[in-house]
Amino acid sequence: MTAKSIDQRFVVVPAAYVFLLRESASGTEVLLQLRQGTGYMDDHWAAAAAGHVERGETAYDAARREALEEIDVDDLELSFITAMQRTRGGEPIDERIDFFFTARSWSGTPRIVEPSKCADLGWFSLIALPDPVVPHELRVLQGIVAGDLAPYTTFGFAEATTGRDR
Repeated sequence: MTAKSIDQRFVVVPAAYVFLLRESASGTEVLLQLRQGTGYMDDHWAAAAAGHVERGETAYDAARREALEEIDVDDLELSFITAMQRTRGGEPIDERIDFFFTARSWSGTPRIVEPSKCADLGWFSLIALPDPVVPHELRVLQGIVAGDLAPYTTFGFAEATTGRDR
C-alpha cells in the first residue's frame, strides 16, 4: 500500500453555528436569519450566526467572532450542543464538521450586519419554525426540542454506511 499524497486526501471544512435562544410567553424562541446572496441555501432560514472556523481558531472563538460580525452581539455564554459530521451524497470534497452552540445570554441587540447575505432576522418558537430551514440545521433544532441531541451527529451519509443519520 502506498501513502496518499496530500492532494489525494479530502479536506474536512469546520464551521461554527450559534443558535441564540430566549424564553417568551409561547416557550423557547430561536433567532434565525433568512439567507440570500450566498450561493448556498439562499431563501432558507438558518442560524443567525454561523461561518467557517479559520486557521488557528477554535470553534468557540469562531462562534463568538461570527456572532459579532453577523448580528452584532458579544459576550455570549456559549453552550456546546453537538458536533455534526456531514456530507452531500458522499462527495468527499464536501465533508464538513459543524460545531453547534446555543447562547441564552449575550450583550447587544441582534441586528442584520450583512444585508447582502441576510434578507431578514426573526425570533421563532422552536415548535413553530419557519419553512424552509436549512436541513442539517433543522435536524439540530429538532434535537433541541426533543431533548435527545447526541454530542456527535451525522447528516447526509448513506444508511448502509453508518446505520442512519442521528
